[in-house]
Amino acid sequence: MGSALPLGDPAPADGALPADLPIDVHAPFGAYLHVPFCRVRCGYCDFNTYTATELRGARQDQYADTLLREVDLARRVLADADALRPASTVFLGGGTPTLLPPGDLARMLDGVRDAFGLAPDAEVTVEANPDTVTDATATALADAGVTRLSIGMQSAVPHVLAALDRTHDPANVSTAVAAARAAGLDVSCDLIYGAPGETLDDWRVSLETAIALAPDHVSAYALIVEDGTKLARQIRRGEAPAPDDDLQADMYELADRMLDAAGFAWYEVSNWARGDAHRSRHNLAYWRGHDWWGFGPGAHSHVAGLRWWNVKHPAAYAQRLTAGDSPAAGRERPDAHARRLEQVLLRTRIREGMPVAELADDRRQAVASLIAVGLVDGAAAVRGRIVPTLKGRLLADAVVRALTD
Repeated sequence: MGSALPLGDPAPADGALPADLPIDVHAPFGAYLHVPFCRVRCGYCDFNTYTATELRGARQDQYADTLLREVDLARRVLADADALRPASTVFLGGGTPTLLPPGDLARMLDGVRDAFGLAPDAEVTVEANPDTVTDATATALADAGVTRLSIGMQSAVPHVLAALDRTHDPANVSTAVAAARAAGLDVSCDLIYGAPGETLDDWRVSLETAIALAPDHVSAYALIVEDGTKLARQIRRGEAPAPDDDLQADMYELADRMLDAAGFAWYEVSNWARGDAHRSRHNLAYWRGHDWWGFGPGAHSHVAGLRWWNVKHPAAYAQRLTAGDSPAAGRERPDAHARRLEQVLLRTRIREGMPVAELADDRRQAVASLIAVGLVDGAAAVRGRIVPTLKGRLLADAVVRALTD
């Protein structure tokens, strides 16, 4: 059901933004719509998700109407702050959004469109489990205005999927991709590497399978063991091995080589795309520090440096909104030091890099040292930007420490 929420400060019941918030109405604005439902809880997952037996007081068939109440609240709050603007990206994530009927997803998207408007070239993404995508589903999503499907492939190897508690049929990945293509949608295949028992050859098979599907985009995330998950308990009891850092590094290097050879260029540490047009603009907005409103239980939002997060359980979320209150559980306004740290942490993950000029004065000298040890691209630094090398991507924490400590 997800990790604990931050503490932060109390959030006002009406959701109002501080009067002195320096909002730039010309900056991009995104909407994230969280759908917290899953058929089965994967053993590694730390997201705020719920199976049917865990809902207690919340109903899946009422969820779209509940979320739309928060959309209405957001419209009022942003209008009062003179901060309304069209959404340039919308992302329906989870959980498994496609567990809801396509009509519910369409109504949620219509609510965002009615409240804020959508930019003419808006990117609209829906995450999907391969088993939930049919030709009819993909067509209905495309008709609703969805432009991109992010398919949770994770692996092409049955024993790896079993280790991750993934229940989908690997054969249905190609079916889902074909359905999305027929509906005119962009396609991302999302992978995880480093599962218990996964070998480098297993990972090669998954990469070869994903590349053969000819998606527009591939995400490849190293498995992280999160406290409180089933996998963490299994590792603690000695029932499963912990991820091997060296093996995961080898897997990352293999992914980068194979994807590059297949025409995918990295643009963020864990993401590759066939050209700039197929990058996830929504996720890039997070890494660039743009504004977004996160709708749904446990969702996080950011506007002009202010961050807030919603109550976690769908029942508590619905109760707040039914009462006419904001579902926000708390919020914070990080100071200049915290914002600088976050900027370095996020901007040094992406290929466009971070301007050297935005570093603290006493940290700019560290760039030369990072170039000398092969963690930062020297040519990019000469042009004024900090861009990690392949080695720097593998040692991203070391880069951040050198630029902030």
